[in-house]
Amino acid sequence: MTETQTPRDAFALLLAGNQRFVSGTPEHPNQDATRRTETAPSQQPFAVLFGCSDSRLAAEIIFDRGLGDLFVVRTAGHVAGTEVLGSIEFGVSVLNAPLVVVLGHDSCGAVAAACSALEDGQTPGGFVRDVVERVTPSVLAARAAGRETAEEILAEHIEHTVDLLLERSRVLAERVADGRLGVVGLSYRLADGSAQLVATRGIDAAVPTAS
Repeated sequence: MTETQTPRDAFALLLAGNQRFVSGTPEHPNQDATRRTETAPSQQPFAVLFGCSDSRLAAEIIFDRGLGDLFVVRTAGHVAGTEVLGSIEFGVSVLNAPLVVVLGHDSCGAVAAACSALEDGQTPGGFVRDVVERVTPSVLAARAAGRETAEEILAEHIEHTVDLLLERSRVLAERVADGRLGVVGLSYRLADGSAQLVATRGIDAAVPTAS
């Protein structure tokens, strides 16, 4: 099992894997038969990754990890309902993962659809409408703050999701408060594969300022 105890250690491990992926030097750790046998009885992931369902965001690939490393929850636009909250709480309270990551990305269809719905009043049908409606508050908040670019709106949605998890889940909030959990928001760039930090709770890490 991965010997990771602190939120900071887990975050460093995750970022190191992304850097290998970006540079084209992945190690593909924990992907062999030995690891498969080792993790069969139980799991001890070092992070819960809550990301967008986009097919280009395969978590174990872009963070260069393997079996038993990441407890992954994904929905379109990383919108969080009760099933998502319960899944994340399971990864934290039962599996004791010290890190929760909210992973968004550029060119997100759910964010684009929410922007379009606000502009032309047309919303998708079926349950896709629910996804768009859950993203809309982030778009409105971004615009109210004068953040109009696609990158700024995405960052707002990621940070909004981070705060939503902590507002709705006492389990997560209490663990962040006592130093056992870190929650971070990352924005993934499809073209170069890099994950940029946009929000952090419970970990002392600098969020880059917009240039």
